[in-house]
Amino acid sequence: MRIALGAAKGLAFLHEEAERPVIYRDFKTSNILLDAEYNAKLSDFGLAKDGPEGDKTHVSTRVMGTYGYAAPEYVMTGHLTSRSDVYSFGVVLLEMLSGRRSMDKNRPNGEHNLVEWARPYLVERRRFYRLIDPRLEGHFSIKGAQKAAQLAQHCLSRDPKARPLMSEVVESLKPLLNLKDMASSSYYFQSMQAERTGANARNGLKGQNSLTRNGQPMRSLSNGAHASPYHHQSPRPNTK
Repeated sequence: MRIALGAAKGLAFLHEEAERPVIYRDFKTSNILLDAEYNAKLSDFGLAKDGPEGDKTHVSTRVMGTYGYAAPEYVMTGHLTSRSDVYSFGVVLLEMLSGRRSMDKNRPNGEHNLVEWARPYLVERRRFYRLIDPRLEGHFSIKGAQKAAQLAQHCLSRDPKARPLMSEVVESLKPLLNLKDMASSSYYFQSMQAERTGANARNGLKGQNSLTRNGQPMRSLSNGAHASPYHHQSPRPNTK
């Protein structure tokens, strides 16, 4: 959530605080850089575009960006707005919650596109646990995860006008950093974990979750080890 908040602040600055509004246009995990304390910085402004000014509602431009992150209305029409970045932020938030790539052809049919796979879990509160990366092993706030999933759903609205401003996203994320209601103490979460382990065993995986095999590293935000951070220390940069 600290990484998500830092990235959201970067987009909010570009959209609402810069001297001229800027649309980032290529927001994705690999363009979020982290320092040793997990402070987030945005990088690679090669596709950034000046936002609309005056009475203009959008910028018309050739469709560019990264498949899986681009907003559907931008892909279809070439009409670019700051809400296009908000959609991309929703995709990245989903990646952080689930530990999955935005697009992954190695997964079973119906799970290649992260957004389409995740939509049913975003709208049904009792199923949202299935969205969460199992490698977190219950070490996350139930309320925080629910709020983050709701925020992702709003960011990914098919109607661009229904998506929040990035400043609103920032305010939604701020309270989620220090919540303490751990899912590992939830009876429902424990039951779901037992069900998942049993299903994996029946599939011959002997308890190994397929996410470990097919997941995407999330540290550059997309570089680094993908094992649970609760078993290994985070890598530190060479200080020499």
